[in-house]
This record gives sequence, structure tokens and C-alpha cells, in this order.
Amino acid sequence: MKLLKKLFFSAAFALTFFVNAENNLSLIDKAAASGMIFYWDTLSESGILEKGGHQLSFRIDEPLMMLDSTALVIVDAPSMENGVVKVSQDFLTTAEQYFKESEDGNGFKIGAILIDPGHGGKDPGAAGNFKVNGKNVKVQEKDVVLSIGKTLSQKLKEAYPSKQILMTRSNDTYLKLSERTDIANGVKLAPNEAIIYVSIHANASLDKKSSGYEVWYLSPGYRRTVLDKSQTEEDKSLFPILNSMMEEEYTAESILIAKFIMDGLEPQIGKDSKARGIKAEEWFVVKNSKMPSVLIEVGFVTNEKEALNLNNPAYLQRVSTGIYNGISAFVTHFERSRGFTSKND
Repeated sequence: MKLLKKLFFSAAFALTFFVNAENNLSLIDKAAASGMIFYWDTLSESGILEKGGHQLSFRIDEPLMMLDSTALVIVDAPSMENGVVKVSQDFLTTAEQYFKESEDGNGFKIGAILIDPGHGGKDPGAAGNFKVNGKNVKVQEKDVVLSIGKTLSQKLKEAYPSKQILMTRSNDTYLKLSERTDIANGVKLAPNEAIIYVSIHANASLDKKSSGYEVWYLSPGYRRTVLDKSQTEEDKSLFPILNSMMEEEYTAESILIAKFIMDGLEPQIGKDSKARGIKAEEWFVVKNSKMPSVLIEVGFVTNEKEALNLNNPAYLQRVSTGIYNGISAFVTHFERSRGFTSKND
């Protein structure tokens, strides 16, 4: 998840030079025999090898292997034969050697979590107006999500005192959408640290019966620049490949965050609100963020029953707890799967 900190200078040579190696080894078989976990994405024809909390990323017909998202090394280009990923002995040896050398290395950790309560100030977001016991009740999205965001932020600060727990706004302030992602992209991180971006919103619909909570991530169909071009100045032709590899990793992590948050919300509010699932869309509020990002819709302010729940501080506490549990589960997974266990976990 970290942006590349260095590139092996020889990697530029790899785009114009393919080793004519004999790919006669089934990667899935050899990986299992070596204790590696093999993940494969058929759509992008890319794979990940994982062992001991470290990862190697690669693509079919490309002679580059990404090491823990921090460096590149030249390898014999993998190939696909009859639906089986085939590699050379040199490819396999390189992977095994890296995992062996990484056994005592430092892992990744989540260094910062940015909570983004949507709307604010002159932008109230969605709103619902209801009459309860003869009194007018107005439920505004900007108020609902700020309450959730502040409680969530406090929970995270208490659980992770060594991490940066940030908010795009902590009061009724108006921020442009671009300002929110600028804040996210401007967070300073230490080496081997990553940041995740969680935007909180409430939904609305012309259908007053619409209800439920959902989590969105950026559609893989939207292509964005997540890598600093200066990091490939040795060979500009490297940039599209590296950027795409990083972008795919961000998407995978975003989907995982969304799943954990949905799982966290279900035991907290599942009896009062239905789960609408995980969805993909080109949300502007997250599409320019150079990190794993999700957008949570906590319910419909246009549905009277749900709106009144969202106007209830006790209910919002449960929503915050659900989101917190999801984020916490992701942090634990991320840090432990990369060989790092936070002292706070």
C-alpha cells in the first residue's frame, strides 16, 4: 500500500529485454510446496505470492516483480499455458530467496486513518423533515455524519495512540470535495506506513421506503494516478505499469476495508437496518485519493423510521462502534498479514 520508495535502476531495462527462459513449472504447485500462498486475479492476469507477512506481485508476460510494494526486481516473465500460470526456476528461486531474506525485516503498519464526515457548513447534504408527536423534526446528513465521525475518531484514538487519527472536519465547516482529498494526500507518513480514508455519508431517495446501509469503493473501471511520476524518472515507460499495479492493490485493500466495515455494522444495527451490500462507483470524494478509500452510507434520512434512528445519539453510537470494529479488524489483518503486529492490537 505504500508508494514506491525506490526502484532498482535495472528495472527500466526489463521493459525492452525479456529473458528467454523455459517456463516449465506450475506456480500454484511450487508455491504450495514452498509454503507460499498464491492469489490470482483472472481479470487483470496478475498474481500475488505471500509468505511470512510479505508479498510479491507480478503479471503475466511482464518481467517485473514488485517486492512488498517498495521495490522492483527483474525476473523471467511468467506465462499462462492452458489456464495454468507457468514460471521458470529462476522466478521461483528469486521469490524463495526474497521471502527468506525478509524473515527478519520490518513489516507494514497503518500509520494514519482519516475520517471524513461528509458535507458541512453551507452544504447540509441530504435532509428529512418529519412530524413526531406534533413536533417538527429535521434530520440533516451533515449533523448525522459529524456525530458518527467524532465518536469514531475518539474510539480510534483510544485504541491506537501511536497512529495518526485525523478528521477532515471536526465541526460544522464547509469543505470542497477536492479539499478533502488534498488533506488525505497531504498526510505525512513514515517509511513502511500506510493511510486509509473513510468517508461517512447518509443516503436519500425519492422512494421513502428505501432504507439500509452500504459501503462503496472506487470502481476498478476508473483509472487514477496514485504513483509519483518522479519515482520512475529513470524510464518514463515504467510509469503506466507501476501505477496500474499500485492502483490494483489499492482497489483490493478498499474492497477488504468495505467488507470488514459491513461485517462490523451488521451486529450493531442489522436488526434495525438492512445491509445493502458492497458497491463500486466513481465517487469524486474518494476517486482522487491516493490510498485505499471507502465511502459509507449509514442509512436514509428520507426514510422516517431510519431517519429517526439516525437522529438518536444511542443509535449513532452503535453505528460508530460498527465502523470502528470494521476498521480495527482491517488494521489487524493488514499489519499481521505483512509480518507486523501492532502493540495496540
